[in-house]
Amino acid sequence: MEDKKLNQKSKTENPAKSAPARTGKEAEMASVDKVTGKKLAYSSDTQRPQGSSSQGHRKGSRHQKPEAESSGLIESVIRISRVAKVTKGGTKMSFSALVVVGDGKGRVGYALGKAAEVAIGIKKGMNAAKKRMIEIPRRETTIPHQVQGKWCATEVLLKPASEGTGVIASGPVRAICDGAGIKNILTKVHRSSNPLNVVKATFEGLSRLKKVNINQVTE
Repeated sequence: MEDKKLNQKSKTENPAKSAPARTGKEAEMASVDKVTGKKLAYSSDTQRPQGSSSQGHRKGSRHQKPEAESSGLIESVIRISRVAKVTKGGTKMSFSALVVVGDGKGRVGYALGKAAEVAIGIKKGMNAAKKRMIEIPRRETTIPHQVQGKWCATEVLLKPASEGTGVIASGPVRAICDGAGIKNILTKVHRSSNPLNVVKATFEGLSRLKKVNINQVTE
């Protein structure tokens, strides 16, 4: 008698275990909202209304980034710096991005974008660099003559090279040469190797290049 009473008590405590499986009509009636009278759409894997939050990722729930527009420009990020400004209210963090943009056909520019986020700083730098592009004289795939650029404590030596030499340069100078479409060049950075000063010294030297007539060189 005591065993029968314990069994009956367990059935009353856990009615979900002893309840029979629902038929198709009963499941359909249970999926109707009693207040609005509308049918609720349940997914088969989670058994929750569609649109409700669940721990698992549903198919197509991940955010897809839009494709970047093909502008035909060569964009390169040289350096990203984190800047901390100490104020009375606390420390304010920001980022600065040094970028170079070129079309690979002799036009190239640089800029320093600053923002509270890295992506915004890079975007601002790219937009500013596109507006500050200058024309670099070239002779086939190299520069017309030797030139030396200087900015603050940085000196950059740029020498023309024969076909097949390649770009012998450091990171900042290489990015500028790639953006300008220079494929054969010899370079050397003297004294300070600060990326911003190297970029400015390289542009100072390239801006002083003179156009050389190919017929005069061959003669």
